[in-house]
Amino acid sequence: MGDVAKMAGVSHQTVSRVLNNHPNVSGKTKERVESAIAHLGYRRNTAARSLVTRRSRTIGVLACETGQFGPANTLLGVEQAGREAGYFVSIANLREVTSDSVNDAIAHFRNQSVDGIVILVPHPDVLGVLHEVAVPVPIVAVGAGAGNQLTGASLNQRLGARLAVEYLIALGHRHIAHVSGPPHWIDAAERIKGWEEALGNAGLETEVLLRGAWDAASGYRAGLELLHHRGITAVFVANDQMAVGVLRAVQEAGLQVPGQISVVGYDDQPEAEFFMPPLTTIKQDFEELGRRCMEAMLQQLDGGGGSGEQIVNPRLVIRSTTAAPGLHKAPSPLN
Repeated sequence: MGDVAKMAGVSHQTVSRVLNNHPNVSGKTKERVESAIAHLGYRRNTAARSLVTRRSRTIGVLACETGQFGPANTLLGVEQAGREAGYFVSIANLREVTSDSVNDAIAHFRNQSVDGIVILVPHPDVLGVLHEVAVPVPIVAVGAGAGNQLTGASLNQRLGARLAVEYLIALGHRHIAHVSGPPHWIDAAERIKGWEEALGNAGLETEVLLRGAWDAASGYRAGLELLHHRGITAVFVANDQMAVGVLRAVQEAGLQVPGQISVVGYDDQPEAEFFMPPLTTIKQDFEELGRRCMEAMLQQLDGGGGSGEQIVNPRLVIRSTTAAPGLHKAPSPLN
């Protein structure tokens, strides 16, 4: 660090400020320091720095179900935000949620001397176990939902569902089914509540609720079951993968999308705009979620405490799978 300071013509403290992204450094000075760092090939001695700061600059992330789009992209968002804040991320991915598996993961993180732990929570069992485990470092729970006792950051799943259903109602639909995710997932439960709230606020009935498993195959099965319910003109599907299956099922039955049935998904996966037809869906900002999560973590690490939950709102992306009902009058099993 002394060599960098000498080459850049600045003090040791100025180099430290640049390395820690301190705001009170001019652009020209920062450029000189970064040029000297690059020329000298300087790298921080993280072990020595940890002895001084008593921080490992490592955040543990306890995750599960990362094969699913939402958890996987939440993990990426947290990892990116951590890296931008100057932290390494150590991941423990649980195959199943039990007291033993969570305790083992916490012990693993303690052996690494992590500064804090981020919990990716797709279902409430994780929270139940956490309340029984003594954790000596700050915790931030991502996606834990309202009413939990942990500092956290969440995507507003209920709002996203309401946006989807309210849009369908505005188009003129009055009989709107829902294909949900598995009942033990917090995200699925919140999207069901949003569907119910939007229909209830409009004075409409929650007539058809079908259960899926987040994958296209379960969406296809739900789509086939949907064909037995008369009068349905629209369906809100709890993720885009299941929406693929629903689209195939109703199109195989000879129904026109959106002419005879409208479909709205959730997540806005990169492939959604290339579905046939392109899928109307709800977009979630996982990068912003990761940033909010790290803000909450850093606040705790800096002694600011923290409670409650930061909320990131989704938005509706309108494409070609939605239209006013009854554009085509050909008979179908749904009307």
